[in-house]
Amino acid sequence: MGSTELRLILEPEAVQLLSRYGIPYPDHGLAHGVDEAVRIADRLGYPVVLKVVSPDVVHKSAAGGVVTGVEHPIGVRDAYKAIAKSVDEIVPGARFEGALVCEQAPQGLEVIVGGLDDPAFGSTVMFGLGGVEVETYKDVTFRIAPLERRDAEEMLEEIEAYPLLTGARSQPRCDLQALVELLLSVSRLLMEHPEIKELDLNPVRLYERGLLVLDARMMVEEEG
Repeated sequence: MGSTELRLILEPEAVQLLSRYGIPYPDHGLAHGVDEAVRIADRLGYPVVLKVVSPDVVHKSAAGGVVTGVEHPIGVRDAYKAIAKSVDEIVPGARFEGALVCEQAPQGLEVIVGGLDDPAFGSTVMFGLGGVEVETYKDVTFRIAPLERRDAEEMLEEIEAYPLLTGARSQPRCDLQALVELLLSVSRLLMEHPEIKELDLNPVRLYERGLLVLDARMMVEEEG
């Protein structure tokens, strides 16, 4: 038998797959150069976010590959160049395929939704408090796919941060139904694409109506 290896799916491709499952992501465009980045940003409207696109950069922020709050064309040019320079310095030899230029999403509570191929249980869905706090608090819960609606609802209730979802501490109440639908969509995605071995949607930003996935990391298994 041939060996297998994990390959990072570039975010533009991952987002296309997510969209087929109704998973929302900010309006965006892929820029292969500075001028194209400016054109995309002008079309989207400011502020925008720029994110590195590279098969060799798994953790974009750690490589200096994300710039948020870009307010004008000069800022887009500077951000694009800064990302290319930072990635080259922090991940020597990384292939730089451009930058994803995205609408900047409004602020909101951040959660993580993920998936993994567990050696014992198979496709498994993860949910928890997200953003920068995910490693600090490790407030997450898991279910084996496929999920039923009640499974998804129970996952929301199981995390310690559940009161934040329902409006505690002056937080607006989040759209729990949109979050349940996201968990069900991720479950379907994992079941229909068994080649996906790791999936991290982090952060997922929640609103009173709807939600947005702001970053997607997808690893697939391929024959070596």
